[in-house]
Amino acid sequence: MTEKIIMEAKDLSLQADGKDILRGISLQVYPKEIFGIMGPSGSGKTSFLRLANHTFKAREFSTQGQLFVLGEEVLEGDVAIIPLRRRVSMVFATPVVLPSSIFENLVYGLRVQGITDKHVLEEAAVKGLKAAILWDEVRDRLRTPAKKLSGGQQQRLCIARAMAMSPKILLLDEPTSGLDPISTFRIEEALKELKSKHTIVLVSNNTKQIARVTDRCAFLLMGDLIETGKTGQIFTVPKQRKTDDYIAGRFG
Repeated sequence: MTEKIIMEAKDLSLQADGKDILRGISLQVYPKEIFGIMGPSGSGKTSFLRLANHTFKAREFSTQGQLFVLGEEVLEGDVAIIPLRRRVSMVFATPVVLPSSIFENLVYGLRVQGITDKHVLEEAAVKGLKAAILWDEVRDRLRTPAKKLSGGQQQRLCIARAMAMSPKILLLDEPTSGLDPISTFRIEEALKELKSKHTIVLVSNNTKQIARVTDRCAFLLMGDLIETGKTGQIFTVPKQRKTDDYIAGRFG
């Protein structure tokens, strides 16, 4: 893997519980870009993200091919999972906030690492909130319960919590699913700011969102990689008929 590639799948296949989830996909993600993955439900998008930071769960599963993340083959048995997840953070479709204050949500990961220095924790919390464009909204209520935030604010808090760990890669699985247009806009604006320093992989069923915020994207269909390339090219002159049909809403 070259230095210009931060994540790369090479002929990657995944079988779980007797079903093919991914079939021989190959794609690259470059530093400081937003890479989108779109496709109908059941196409393997979330499974790909979960493989990248070792959160994929199934009773029985197997993989073939290779998946490199930050220069490391992450499908090998001796991968150090905790350090990997510090560098590759994932935010899920449904915001998961802890039953504690906004501040404690933000520094939870750092406390788990044994960091107790007040200055370090406060600095990380502010950094995460500003990265998620949430600082101005909550700066005066950091000690209040996170559960009191709106759904959109909770999702941005989850992004802020991930950014407090200073990851190299941020994996987002449908981060605006079910949110109102204003909350969606704020998250998208945060992502555009974040890519100046971080690499983002965004899974979304919303083709308009993929078109708005990603630099390059891939189209998965029932486990197969149909097409990948620059977002502008894929949305204006797709090479594959299936891609054109999906973008146009003729299926999916």
